[in-house]
Amino acid sequence: MQKIMEHEFISRAELAKITGLNKATISVQVADLLDEDLIYETQQEHNAIGRRPIMLSIDEDTGFILGIDLDYKHIQFAVSNLKGNIVESKSIDLTTDDYEEIIALLVEQISAYQKKYAFSRYGLVNAIIGVHGTVNKEEMIYFIPKYKWQHKDMKTDLKKQLDLDIFIENNANLSSLAEKVYQYHHSSNLMTIILRSGIGAGMMVDGKLDRGYHGYAGEMGHMIILPNGKPCNCGNHGCWELYAAEPQLFATLSEKLGRSIENYDDIEQLIAKNDPAANELLHTFIFYLAVGLNNVINLYNPETLVLNSRVLELYPNAIAEIKKPLAFQCQPIR
Repeated sequence: MQKIMEHEFISRAELAKITGLNKATISVQVADLLDEDLIYETQQEHNAIGRRPIMLSIDEDTGFILGIDLDYKHIQFAVSNLKGNIVESKSIDLTTDDYEEIIALLVEQISAYQKKYAFSRYGLVNAIIGVHGTVNKEEMIYFIPKYKWQHKDMKTDLKKQLDLDIFIENNANLSSLAEKVYQYHHSSNLMTIILRSGIGAGMMVDGKLDRGYHGYAGEMGHMIILPNGKPCNCGNHGCWELYAAEPQLFATLSEKLGRSIENYDDIEQLIAKNDPAANELLHTFIFYLAVGLNNVINLYNPETLVLNSRVLELYPNAIAEIKKPLAFQCQPIR
């Protein structure tokens, strides 16, 4: 399935060659996948003499996955098909941080998606919830700093009311896994760092997700870069995400400019106008980002480093700016 997904269209002979499996094994497994409607056959355009090769592809609409990004003050819902393409998404603003109320909202929304996608053979296959906090290997939420939730068994609480497979995972871990599956297939040591809410990191080591001993690895945002710095919700001072996460940049810009800077359109306008005060703060933001990245790169030596940040996408020559303070070249991708 992974190799078919990577190549989009691939023949049985090519599958045998790249997987090292013999043709008989490939034929049996392909037959099973065809019976299960997980793949389909098509004939490729072929100008040479002889039969046109029969190609295999993922049957993308035979089932659907619900991804839920449980952030502070809003929840993002995204339904994707089996190829990972998003077919619909929406965001709901939260007016509460009460755990029970948010569980009730999740049950209501997930149930609605189950009904909507019941037309396909496998319907809604599962729901995967990404949380901005620490999750152990048993999928228990250990701590979400912004909600101040501790020791929450969200999976069990949802399963009591839903007949659906539910998975709970740190959002950065999910991002790293997605980058590996859908973008950087050949990068076995990949790290994703997300700056959008706080700072979180997901790590693929030797092709597998590295969660650490308890499952809490990747909380890069709470690496201390300024001892005795700003107080953090985690209880420490001077954490990286207080200086190099997007929410902090928005707050600092609002304070410095004396007006509310709330979205990426506001950032884009400031960059386009070459606003001096905004430029200074953006340079500071990138400097602190680079300081933390230097520590991360020296500790983990990733093959590929993916930076997930809308601000960096808007900022001209962001990667070059990030590399300036670094003592050696890293490989940021985005």
